[in-house]
Amino acid sequence: MSLLGELLATVFDRRQRPGAAATPDGRPLTELADALVGSAGETSGLALAEEILARFAGLNDEGKLAFFHHLARAMNITPEVVRATLDTYEKDPSKASYRAFMAASEPKRQELIRRLNRLPNATGALVRMRADLLRLGRGEPELEALDIDFRHLFLSWFNRGFLVLRPISWESPAHILEKIIAYEAVHAIDSWDDLRRRLEPTDRRCFAFFHPSMPDEPLIFVEVALTKGTPGSVQALLAEDRAAMPAREADTATFYSISNCQAGLASISFGNSLIKQVASDLAAELSGLKTFVTLSPIPGLTKWLTAEGMAWDVTNPEEMRTLAAHYLLHAKARDGLPFDPVARFHLGNGAIVHKLHADADTSDKGLAQSGGAMVNYLYDLKNIAQNHERFATTQEVPASPEVATLAGAARPAQA
Repeated sequence: MSLLGELLATVFDRRQRPGAAATPDGRPLTELADALVGSAGETSGLALAEEILARFAGLNDEGKLAFFHHLARAMNITPEVVRATLDTYEKDPSKASYRAFMAASEPKRQELIRRLNRLPNATGALVRMRADLLRLGRGEPELEALDIDFRHLFLSWFNRGFLVLRPISWESPAHILEKIIAYEAVHAIDSWDDLRRRLEPTDRRCFAFFHPSMPDEPLIFVEVALTKGTPGSVQALLAEDRAAMPAREADTATFYSISNCQAGLASISFGNSLIKQVASDLAAELSGLKTFVTLSPIPGLTKWLTAEGMAWDVTNPEEMRTLAAHYLLHAKARDGLPFDPVARFHLGNGAIVHKLHADADTSDKGLAQSGGAMVNYLYDLKNIAQNHERFATTQEVPASPEVATLAGAARPAQA
């Protein structure tokens, strides 16, 4: 077991997987799934679960789709039975009538997923199964309905109470570091030297959430730069020749990259808890930290400007800041929330739009998605809850006076 796995095992008992069945069951996979739901014995159920997960992992996309369709159809609810049990409960509410309604309204596939997860360390396999479902089932209503059952169970299994926050350092196990490189989704890590510059200096930190059933797989991680003042360039933060400073001299913690690691956990939100926990831990460790901000991309900016028929000039910093301010404060999707996905995330977590920077990300990706502009979202630890409630209620984008002034300076044709 890895060092990280041993640490997690002190919190949760990590059982060993049973050995593979001596004689593989030759029945079709769909029959094995039906048999598992009806199984009463623990040993036989674990053997069935192990064979189902192993055989599913070896299927091609066509075979996986067939299995998903079986779960969606043969293991769905029976509407007539649901209606009948609901009618009975409505006429005579009791423990028995309510139990009958609950049994009828829960599809058998939920019980299948739960029984598969009884197999020690099966959670990761089910996360990968859901990743296949999301990839293959997009646009198919019955498979999208099946995903609701996966998501319903995952929301319980991956709630904050089960997650373990661990720092990632240059001394972390190599297989964990390799996954940090692979999963980095905001600012690509080009080499081991690049990773070392993000982890080893005293003014750099990285934290990740892990689940006890997946101790060697980060779920989400955040990279943090400890700085003096609010930074306005990601290239400056990541420069090879950057001079590190003692962490105790920093007054600002800058979250410059947040990466979800597991495709099968899409829409299971960890970012809110991660940022708040890391900010709280850093504040407790370093009393000089007074400001907690992000340095975030604005991935929808140029797409939105193009759709609106607006021109922009990346060589004009004030224009880029003005356009970015107008976009973040006023560009809304059909649901009334900000058009920009990163803005929706941070504002929904209780942050405010704090500062805007032109020429902040001069990489090809940064220029393509936002003309090089980036934004600082401010997490005021005392006001996060109030900001979240106000945004959720009014959908009005909270911003600093500086950003509000910039947004108001947008050309009339852009308003």
